[in-house]
Parts: sequence; C-alpha cells; structure tokens
Amino acid sequence: MMNKKHPHLLRAILSGMAAILVFIACQPAPPKEEGEFKDSDLVELIKLDSTFKLDIRYATDNNFVGRPVYTEARAFLQRPAAEALVEVNKALRQMGYGLQIFDGYRPWSVTKTFWDITPDDKKKFVADPAQGSRHNRGCAVDLTLFDLATGKQIEMTGAYDEMSERSYPDYMGGTEEQRKMRDLLRSKMEAHGFSVYAYEWWHFDYQDWQSYRIENIPFSEID
Repeated sequence: MMNKKHPHLLRAILSGMAAILVFIACQPAPPKEEGEFKDSDLVELIKLDSTFKLDIRYATDNNFVGRPVYTEARAFLQRPAAEALVEVNKALRQMGYGLQIFDGYRPWSVTKTFWDITPDDKKKFVADPAQGSRHNRGCAVDLTLFDLATGKQIEMTGAYDEMSERSYPDYMGGTEEQRKMRDLLRSKMEAHGFSVYAYEWWHFDYQDWQSYRIENIPFSEID
C-alpha cells in the first residue's frame, strides 16, 4: 500500500537509508589483522586500585587537540598490564609517590584523529593509524608520578604530550631532580614488564602488546 499511495515518501525513505549506508561504508576503519590473538579483557584501572590518580586529559580541552576526544574520563588496560601497573603503584607508594594516569586504552578512531591533525615533522609523537597504536590494543599507558603527601604532580623534564626533545626519556636537559624522578618512574615500570617509548618519557608499552588486536570500542561499551 505504501508504494502505491505514498511513492514519493517511500523513495525519500529509501534514498535516506542508502545515504546512511554509504556514509557508514565510507567511514575509516582499523586495519585488518591476520593471525591468532588473545581475547580482549579490558579492565578499568581504578577498579583494581582506587589509589590511582586519574588525569584523563583527552576527556577535557587540556590536550594538544584542544577539545575533548573522550566522552568519559576513564582509563583501561588489558588485565595482565593492569595488574602489573598495580604492582608498580604499590612499589612507588612505599617511596611516597603514586601513579597519575593520563591515558590507557585508546579507541582506534582517536588515534586516527591524532594522526590527521599532527604536522608531518611531529608524527613521531603519534601512532600511524595504518599500523595501529599499542594504546589501541590496551597495552600502553601514559602516566607520571605525584607526591602522596601533597597530591601534586611531580615535575619532569618536559610536559605531558609536549612534542619536543624534552619529552625524550634520555633527554639530558632539565634539572637533576627532574631527571631523577623521570628515571625513577622508568625503572619501576621496566621492573614490571613495561618499556618506555623512545620519544615520550610518560608512555610505556606492556610486554605482551603484540598478543592483542587493535580495538575501536568506545568507553561506554566497556563494563
């Protein structure tokens, strides 16, 4: 009855549906990966250790994008990485410090946004979406130290997400105290299976990152 009595309406509906399908098909998608991977088991960090201090910059406009790219200020990692991070936090708390978390698992679409807006001469500070990020696999974490007594963030040689040589983990500038704190963070992370990224003192990859697929799951769909 619809196609006889309301042909124009039917054509409009079908045209709209076709446009939606074309739009969906044209959206960028994560690279396809071959091989065997572990099942994803993303866990929220503060559910394992409530003493982590969250500073999720990408849920605010206080980041290099200049606007929020996350709708929720939450941080996740694959369970083995998350459990290792809990042990790092315990070791540091005995020294009067805690872990302040900037970012953990990152949906692939956000990595694509970062890549697209970053100038070519700064792209070593962001991941190529064609390869995916270790953040996309839930096996990378961005973090720093804070003082348990004051709650204040510890000053490092460079600021989080600063795209300069001050961000290099082997940068010899800054003060002796800044380098000491940066190296303390690195030593504790490395002792628990993490390795620092060559250009960012705050970015650490967990040892089994290759075992997990690139994910594009929004935070709202993670329990």
